[in-house]
Amino acid sequence: MKRITLLLLCALAAGAGGAAAQTAQSVRPSFSEPAEPAQKRPLAEMERSEQPVSKPAPLPSAPLPSAAPLTLDRCVELARANNRRLQAADRQVEAQRFELRSARALLFPSLGASGTALYGTTDGRIGIAGGMLPVVGADGVPTGASAYFPGLDLNYDLGWLYGGGVQLEQPLYLGGKVRTGYRMAGSAYRLALENRRRSEAETVVETSRAYADVVRAQELCKVAEAAHALLGELQRSVQRAFREGMKPRSEVLKVEVKYRESERNLLRSAHARRLAAMYLNRCIGRPLTDSLAVEGSLPEAEEAGPGATGIADRPELRMLDAQYELQRRQVELTRAERRPQVALVGRYGYLGGLGLNGGTVLHGWSFLAGVRLSVPLFHFGRHTNRVRAAEARFEQFRAEREDACELLELEAARAADNLEEAQLEVRLAEAEVRSADEHLRASRRRYEAGFETLSDYLEAQALWQQAQQQRVEAQTARYVRLLEYRRAVGRID
Repeated sequence: MKRITLLLLCALAAGAGGAAAQTAQSVRPSFSEPAEPAQKRPLAEMERSEQPVSKPAPLPSAPLPSAAPLTLDRCVELARANNRRLQAADRQVEAQRFELRSARALLFPSLGASGTALYGTTDGRIGIAGGMLPVVGADGVPTGASAYFPGLDLNYDLGWLYGGGVQLEQPLYLGGKVRTGYRMAGSAYRLALENRRRSEAETVVETSRAYADVVRAQELCKVAEAAHALLGELQRSVQRAFREGMKPRSEVLKVEVKYRESERNLLRSAHARRLAAMYLNRCIGRPLTDSLAVEGSLPEAEEAGPGATGIADRPELRMLDAQYELQRRQVELTRAERRPQVALVGRYGYLGGLGLNGGTVLHGWSFLAGVRLSVPLFHFGRHTNRVRAAEARFEQFRAEREDACELLELEAARAADNLEEAQLEVRLAEAEVRSADEHLRASRRRYEAGFETLSDYLEAQALWQQAQQQRVEAQTARYVRLLEYRRAVGRID
């Protein structure tokens, strides 16, 4: 009887342990080829089979969304089209382009029209009495004769003065303000372009991270489902053995506690996947509650390699160069205020008004042309102090730029080191998964033979689940480190 009882106990344990080994071999989430769950088989069939079965089906607590899966490239494309930060950067580039055109227009003549109308109440009379006046000869000597002068009587009335016309002005020399302003507008336009490139890189990184979080949540759900299936098979086997009187109630309760913990972990995984999908929807401009499915694959991480920490292509460095140019041109623009300014001016217009003895003195069209010269002489040190202030700000920015460049280089070096460490972490996690698989198979054999307790077997299952989770975390972290590295060296596509 003892031998029969021992054989029955081994057969029941083999059913639970066989299911654990089969799941350990079949459920291995991968970022390149995601596992697709198959339908569950009856317990009796699994107990009779010695061959590994296909992957267990996921439980209804964490269903996969039914929407068409999105690729990483498609998510990035949607984010570029719908991201508000990129739209604001596009408007900034457009504004700076118009500013550049406006600054270039100052190099050409300006044409304008103006009109003036004034009314005055000033009036008066100019009178000269008449009489006999001496006559002067051609040589300027009085001839001794006289002539009668009837007198002069002039009545003037200011009244309305009005005029209008067109004026053409061509700057010849403004102290360098026009050309310096045009170059500053060009630097500001390049700054806006690099800012747009930086915003695009941040959008790509943010969307890619959100995509990686969804993939990570999906893979962790698969691991939780596999662990839940293992504990479910073990729970049914232990309960059957308890009903036959071959297992104590304490082992039934111990397995039940682990099973409830797996249900909690499964629910947490489903919630994490739902929240990750909501954040990805936000990044790509879709409603938060839309159903979302992504392909369970991420690009492989590349090796950083020697000399791969250059920051020449980074938009932040180019923005610093553009700002440096702006500060230098600002000093030149401030110095131009102390220099003379010369411009050609031409005007053609009409002028009318000024009544005299009931008539109008001014009436008709005229053309005027000339040169306008402006020379600043003395302003109590206002222009000199402004130049000194601009030079001080320029030296301040130069020091800040050198410090920022060093920080960018340090960030690139740190990103390369983090990527290298993340690649080693993935290799370590793969080794831990292989070790956990072997440990779970060995624990199953010992448990079948009766040389290992249920607690040890449950611990082997827990270690297997932990190793699977660590592999998923390591693969996700490697991709995030890859994004950080590409951003640090300016290679975000």
